[in-house]
Amino acid sequence: MRVVVTGGAGFIGSHVLDRLAAHGHEPVVFDLVRSPHHPEGTFETQIGDIADPEAAGSALRGCDVVIHLAAVADVNDVVAEPERANRVNVLGTQTILEAARREGVSRVVYGGTVWVYGNSPVEGVIDEESPLALPDHLYTATKIAGEMYCLSYGKLYGVEHTILRFGIPYGPRARPAAVVPSFVARAERGEALTIAGDGRQTRQFVYVEDLAEGIVAALAPAAAGRTYNLVGDEQTSVREIADAVCEVVAPVSIVHVAERPADVRLGSISGARAAAELGWRAETSFPDGLRRYVSWMAATSGSPVAAAAASTDGSAAAVLLQEAAEL
Repeated sequence: MRVVVTGGAGFIGSHVLDRLAAHGHEPVVFDLVRSPHHPEGTFETQIGDIADPEAAGSALRGCDVVIHLAAVADVNDVVAEPERANRVNVLGTQTILEAARREGVSRVVYGGTVWVYGNSPVEGVIDEESPLALPDHLYTATKIAGEMYCLSYGKLYGVEHTILRFGIPYGPRARPAAVVPSFVARAERGEALTIAGDGRQTRQFVYVEDLAEGIVAALAPAAAGRTYNLVGDEQTSVREIADAVCEVVAPVSIVHVAERPADVRLGSISGARAAAELGWRAETSFPDGLRRYVSWMAATSGSPVAAAAASTDGSAAAVLLQEAAEL
């Protein structure tokens, strides 16, 4: 299949390109910039803004599926620039759906986030059928809006969709400000690790290469009209992340600061549906993934150019340009 990946130059998207190619698909990048993770000319690239109808229509023309990952995903950026977050995450998603409708694209695969389960009234395990609470955070609001647009375009215009709710991705190519890269970098410099709040808030992380495989698995016909949680099984607290980094990288001090406004609190999220219907499970434990990330950083110095030159499996790093959901 010819598959357009919005945000294909970014953290998650660049790994999805690698897995699409490995599975025999024809990937196309649609992003504001060319991928820094691959030698120029590796993948067909359409440069443009996802919120520009003309650019979106041109990028999607002649494709079979679009995997929509482009987003303002750093919650700090969302808080600092709410209008930009709305334009990219909400208007951008609607523009991609409209382009898919006009260009006859068979399906839109939407990169969502488990943040939509914040404030869930469910006690116990949360699955894809669990009710969603009204969001406190603007980031969550924009991602729920994207899901609602997918559902509405399906009902009104017959645009087929698949919604994927990502756990917290980490690994090679992650943006430096994300929690794992920032902790690793600070520990390497001998600086204290800063935790917002008490550090007991937990996340279900998913190693990015596992996540990319799950996204490609969602191209299966059985995934049409379905929603899936792509999460790891482990519940890892922010304090446990800091302790693991101290063990793997350097034994630096840990300090606590004020909690972030409207920080999400999440329960245990089930990935059973993806396992049953897509045959996908996250294979990499958090400790193993952390060690793999640290080894990759040591081998590439975090340089996109060095990583692209040295990589044999497409694993590399870079500043995130447009990505799916993160911490």
